[in-house]
Amino acid sequence: MTDLKLKKITIIGLGLLGSSLARVIKERNIADEVTGFDISEAVRARAEEIGLCDHVEADIVKSVADADLVIMAIPVGVCGAAAKQFINTMKAGAILSDVGSVKAAVMKQIEPILPDHVHFIAAHPIAGTEQSGPDAGFATLFDGRWTVITPSENVNAEKLKLLEKFWHDCGSDVEIMDAEHHDKVLAITSHIPHLIAYNIVGTAADVEEVTQSEVIKYSAGGFRDFTRLAASNPTMWRDVFLNNKEAVLEMLGRFSEDLTALQRAIRWGDGEALYKSFERTRDIRTALIDAGQETGKPNFGRDKPPAENE
Repeated sequence: MTDLKLKKITIIGLGLLGSSLARVIKERNIADEVTGFDISEAVRARAEEIGLCDHVEADIVKSVADADLVIMAIPVGVCGAAAKQFINTMKAGAILSDVGSVKAAVMKQIEPILPDHVHFIAAHPIAGTEQSGPDAGFATLFDGRWTVITPSENVNAEKLKLLEKFWHDCGSDVEIMDAEHHDKVLAITSHIPHLIAYNIVGTAADVEEVTQSEVIKYSAGGFRDFTRLAASNPTMWRDVFLNNKEAVLEMLGRFSEDLTALQRAIRWGDGEALYKSFERTRDIRTALIDAGQETGKPNFGRDKPPAENE
């Protein structure tokens, strides 16, 4: 079964991830047909204009008709409400999945409404940029990036293999993980960094009033990277924090403790403590490069945004 080609894939939501999926599916001939749906009339019109999908439907129920795989590329907070509109009309044996960076909350939304004839398998491609909309996607977004799949305990093994194959075909490395563990890992590797970015850029906006725009004029690379994260889709990130609040608050507490320790070291002139902390974090950067998750090359021009989850 896993050697069979998917005949039809439907993508719900045609933003960055949804449009990237449409492009890679068509470019690499992963399915015979790609159908798209988006709640925004303007997005649907643009998707049709650029030929993003084989078909763009204005009706969410019609969009999933006869689809072998339906992927929700929408904010995690609305996955359940969206699925309620079409899940019972999906064909028998079809797979429903998603791309959200919070998994336990999405599974809790979907599993109570899941009919017997549909297989829901949650997934999260750890790839993205700060851009959004149907023009933002590109077919190579998932190449060499991890996609984490968080199946339920009673998952159909053949359907799981089929979804794994799909993500491999899109260019991803695939990892199977428990949903709660995934949410903790992403809280520290993605969610907290974005929260810090939103906060520090907001602080800079307040400071700018005092410095007469010098914050913008003399921004160093570190601050520019923060502004890239802080430019990410506000609706998506609002939903991430509201739906992964336990893990985020736990990691935020640990971060606050470490920040207090650094504050204390600076106040008391403890250079040794500062050096040891900075040396340890530099080693993590080296490990990222060695693992192929980052490049050691300077990227001052920001030719291509690094893929990182969103």
